[in-house]
Amino acid sequence: MPRRTFVYGATILLGANLLNRLLGFAYQYLIMAHIGGEAYGLFTMVFPLYMLALVFTTAGIPLAIAKMVAEEVSLGRAYQARSIFRLAFWLLTVSGGFVSTSLYFLTPYIAHRIFPDPRVLTIFQICTPAIFIVSISSVFRGYFQGLQNMVPTAVSQICEQVIRVTVGYTTAVQLLKVGVEWAAAGLAIGMLAGEAVGLFVIIIHYQRSKIILTENSGPHPSSRHILSQLWHLASPVTVGRLFSTGLSALDAMLIPQCLLTAGYSAREATTLFGQLGGSAFTLLTFPSVFTFALATSLVPSISEAAAQRQFHILRARSSEAIRLTIMIGIPCLVILFYFSQPLTMFFKSPEISPVLRILALGGIFSYIQQTTTGILQGLGKVQLPVLHSIIAAVLRIPILIYLTSLPQWGLRGTAWAYVIGFIIMAALNLQAITRSSGMPIDLQRFLLQPFSGGIGMLLFFHTLDPKLGGHFIGYSFEFCCGLLLYALILVFNGGITFSDLRRLPWLGKYLKP
Repeated sequence: MPRRTFVYGATILLGANLLNRLLGFAYQYLIMAHIGGEAYGLFTMVFPLYMLALVFTTAGIPLAIAKMVAEEVSLGRAYQARSIFRLAFWLLTVSGGFVSTSLYFLTPYIAHRIFPDPRVLTIFQICTPAIFIVSISSVFRGYFQGLQNMVPTAVSQICEQVIRVTVGYTTAVQLLKVGVEWAAAGLAIGMLAGEAVGLFVIIIHYQRSKIILTENSGPHPSSRHILSQLWHLASPVTVGRLFSTGLSALDAMLIPQCLLTAGYSAREATTLFGQLGGSAFTLLTFPSVFTFALATSLVPSISEAAAQRQFHILRARSSEAIRLTIMIGIPCLVILFYFSQPLTMFFKSPEISPVLRILALGGIFSYIQQTTTGILQGLGKVQLPVLHSIIAAVLRIPILIYLTSLPQWGLRGTAWAYVIGFIIMAALNLQAITRSSGMPIDLQRFLLQPFSGGIGMLLFFHTLDPKLGGHFIGYSFEFCCGLLLYALILVFNGGITFSDLRRLPWLGKYLKP
């Protein structure tokens, strides 16, 4: 099996996530334009419970598989890695089947007692088999992640999204003739079909993979030992994701209520909250396709270096990951800040533009917290990001309640509260990494080089002819010119080096020293 760097793996996942995000944007536009918001609302209504079921069934275990497999393979114990995979496979197959079956038969009760609209009954029944499918898929993805082979995951995700969009849209359009709730059921059918195809694709990759097993490379681990390790690594992540899911639900209750206190009507508060999530956070989180890919690749890469006690490599990979996060995040945030008005207008929410500007000011800390969480998980300190998120939430929520309730602040106060939360968690994660690994904070590479490029990019946008904008082609031209200038500044100040380019897949092999 060829060696792969975490930059290679992150780039593979970045391409897949970017394509999936673009397909998702197109899908959401088609739904809103041709199927309607009511059907989409019914479909998304089942998602909190669906995601909660996935958290209980899978959260933390794929990450634990990736870390454990990476450690075993790095020590030359491929047979032990396969033992971990097999046990996790049967564990999640059983748990996924149990949860899916239980929810399917409990759906009639849930639909009438928990969901505000009983029309979601059929939709949720269609979604429940997807829990079983995702449980099995997550084992394969965690295994390949541990091998630092991101291609199977990337290919399966792309196939999954393509099938979801095509099947979901065409089925929903046909079923819309029967009723809105059946159109929503068509969207659920598309999701189920996409998950099934994604699982099929990754199983094919698994069958075709050639991994040499070494039978006598060490003692064979017992099932009890493997389960103990899985539980030790997965339980903090599961708790963290349950906490995150609960926190999202709490925000969904607090923010509209605080807006009511600020003097908005119930309809205005609901609309503003929808625009905050559907416009501002959709735009803010778009660059996270990179940080998510980077964090996913970091776990096995950092685990491998830690298992081999190569602490200089561990520090170098951690530092490089943070540098790349800042280097990619800065130009994206400059675009979001400067073009907040036309970007939010695209989502029919121009009044949310000031909120997006505030979020863009602290957005880099949001991206850093995702990357640093991946580093800490790779170091085996999976409990620290959970603790840090709790600390950040305890400090953020009172600020959010106070500022959002003030008529002169409203959603702008909400945005500042989120920014403060981003800063707190990023700072705590960075402190934990430097304390655990001895990684130095390189102010020149982390701050001076990318921020100088961002300032140059911002000045360039400010001096452009306003007539260039106003339409899609004009804005696209401005974005491309600004990104090109940013890259040139980083080339001149040393932020981008020849060695950086050589590590990129496909391009790097043509850049011989």
